[in-house]
Amino acid sequence: MSNQDNVSELVQHINIKEGILGEKNFNTKMSALLRQAAAESIVLLENEGVLPLKANNKLAVFGRSQIDYFYVGYGSGGEVNPPYLVNVIQGLEEKDLLLNKVLIKKYQTFSANNIVEDGIWGQWPRFLEEMTLTNEEVKSASEDSEIALIVIGRAAGEDRENVLEEGSYYLTQKEKQMIDQVTHYFEKVILVINSGNVIDLSWTENYAFSAILFAWQGGMESGNAIADVLMGDVNPSAKLPDTIARHYEDYPSAKQFGHEEYVEYVEDIYVGYRYFETFHPEKVIYPFGYGLSYTQFAMDSELLVNDKSVTINVSVTNIGEMPGKEVVQVYHEPPQGKLGKPKRNLIEFQKTELLQPGETENLNFEIKLQDLASYDDSGVTGHPFSYVLEAGEYQFYVGDSLINLELVGNYHLEKLLVIQKLKQIAAPVENFNRLVATLEEGQLVETYQPVTLQKESVKERVLQHLESLSEVSSEETFLDTGKTVSELIHSFSKEELDALTRGEGPMNSSFGPKGNAGMFGGTIESLRQKGIPPVITTDGPAGIRLNYYASLLPCGTAFASTWNLELLEGIGIEFGKELLDLGSDMILAPGMNIHRNPLGGRNFEYFSEDPYLTGKMAASYVIGVQSNQVAACPKHFACNNQETNRNYNDSRVSERALREIYLKGFEICVKESNPYSIMSSYNKINGVWAHYHFDLATEILRNEWKYQGCILTDWWMRMAKDPNFEHVENNAYRVRAQVDILMPGGKDFVTKESDDSLIQSLEHLDGITLKEVQHSALNVLNLIQKIKG
Repeated sequence: MSNQDNVSELVQHINIKEGILGEKNFNTKMSALLRQAAAESIVLLENEGVLPLKANNKLAVFGRSQIDYFYVGYGSGGEVNPPYLVNVIQGLEEKDLLLNKVLIKKYQTFSANNIVEDGIWGQWPRFLEEMTLTNEEVKSASEDSEIALIVIGRAAGEDRENVLEEGSYYLTQKEKQMIDQVTHYFEKVILVINSGNVIDLSWTENYAFSAILFAWQGGMESGNAIADVLMGDVNPSAKLPDTIARHYEDYPSAKQFGHEEYVEYVEDIYVGYRYFETFHPEKVIYPFGYGLSYTQFAMDSELLVNDKSVTINVSVTNIGEMPGKEVVQVYHEPPQGKLGKPKRNLIEFQKTELLQPGETENLNFEIKLQDLASYDDSGVTGHPFSYVLEAGEYQFYVGDSLINLELVGNYHLEKLLVIQKLKQIAAPVENFNRLVATLEEGQLVETYQPVTLQKESVKERVLQHLESLSEVSSEETFLDTGKTVSELIHSFSKEELDALTRGEGPMNSSFGPKGNAGMFGGTIESLRQKGIPPVITTDGPAGIRLNYYASLLPCGTAFASTWNLELLEGIGIEFGKELLDLGSDMILAPGMNIHRNPLGGRNFEYFSEDPYLTGKMAASYVIGVQSNQVAACPKHFACNNQETNRNYNDSRVSERALREIYLKGFEICVKESNPYSIMSSYNKINGVWAHYHFDLATEILRNEWKYQGCILTDWWMRMAKDPNFEHVENNAYRVRAQVDILMPGGKDFVTKESDDSLIQSLEHLDGITLKEVQHSALNVLNLIQKIKG
């Protein structure tokens, strides 16, 4: 068991021992927003006219998840103490329905007699054992009720990957039996999937379900939201943020996932719908961006070509009989050129307001041509390590999903255009073959070619950086100290600089509310005497993880399913207020890694398989939270796409895929929302741990994207020596990469003692320089100034 596992068990023990503190107060505005978000996240996959339900419909509910609902996934992103939880039955009981009370009582008794055990860290239940029903019981229910509702529940989490087993990706035998019984005796059957991850739905094609809804994990308002959608009080407007393929083996990452030592990202840029739309659309059950409504919409689009951009104007009219919202999605298809590219790429989207029948809304999209560029990491275009637009037709499509798009126009580019010339960064050092699209007889086919390996040693880039590194200079007065930031930094001793670049030590700092994730900033008395305050950090994406009652938010995938940026920003505003009220300074969220594979344990924390949707959702979240002068901390930078051996696993990925897929969401978030902090990931990226990754933290994040914020490590990182500099290791290695703060800061999970590698390295002529450490100190003080000033 890793130190991280031990820490998490320790924190769980603290929570149980000390109990939940404070009153069960809740923000009514926040509750209303969360109910709206949970409802807008429910994807209507099928509807044969049974929905919306009508008043006094007789409804029988099957599946124990109707009571023991999975409101969120497991781990640091889910352990929240909500003031209340609304399950499916509780939500339905508030509606004008005739529920089968006999059946409900049976499930309530079964649930009470089979209490769900929380389990220990990493061993939580992925599913809950179903109650066995006799044919007579189901038949009797069908005689008393006209419609059946089945709820199937699943969960995964941190250190708890989904697996290709019954009760995880696949149905259990008892679930199959229940479904067989219910569909045999009921003519009208509604299926609700309650899961933070995509699971196998191929079996649904064998049944004539009247309706299917994917409800994800909607937080504390889940039951109310499901009831609202079923009754039509909320017209479903959610769209899938992931592709649901027919079989697990159809996903291009299927054979390269969950390996212990390393994972080769063989699918390259062809992740999710980019793969299926390019090569195998027939293997998809429900495509990316798909979701039905109880009403119908018509779109009328026009495209205007400008010099360096295109403008697309779309009018959306509700031509149905119910009020509703629609998501307008804009995709582009680039010319294949020499690089080869996905056939469809999401480039813009907007969600309409609630449109009444007959009402029209006009939406405008301004698309810069530079945003259509592809990265050439091999030089095949003649421009290695550059973003380029290859010559040809750039086509634009508008619609409500990938399977319902209209070609609205194109932009013709006469010759190749170099958008940005860069240098090779973070490329693979181990060879493997990656997927490329090649044209054969007019058809795109899958072929594999060797990745381009890193040519220049990172040592050369570090030396260039050191040569150009300027002295720390900031004339801004720091808080109420009466001293400038520069004066403070130059007054710090080596010991104080060391303390400023790591957290206090253990979690649950005495300087913050009980159950906090740890503290940095004024970690030692001498720093506090100089006016450096403690900064309190708190998990996580789905709510504030403290020993206090706090709102439980929908999971990240649910948020992405809303495609509603304004709504997420509004929730972020209320969430930031709650964080402030509870005495914390930083929320360790949002999670924004890519859903590379449906089995990913923390997929529920993250948004989507698509980097553009991911980046836009994350930016809205950050803008909302930080409007309260508290810090958001997007994570995990980067390629944290599996939980299996996450502390040591090496993500081996081409530079092109790294830039176009796995970093693109972070790039959008950084440029649009300026997060005050960013958290590195546990894993290695092309042989280097993220918290030592000079190429990612300095070259890309700071130099290319001009990020000036603070970078934190995830909690309890691996120690290592810098292979290029003899007297640089551990904390010195990390600070050289400009990863500013080690969290939680101690050598282990119970002490405040830190290793002295930074101070030791400062003593050597070929060790880390004082200037480097001072620059990290500057990043830390600038962060503190933003949230405490």
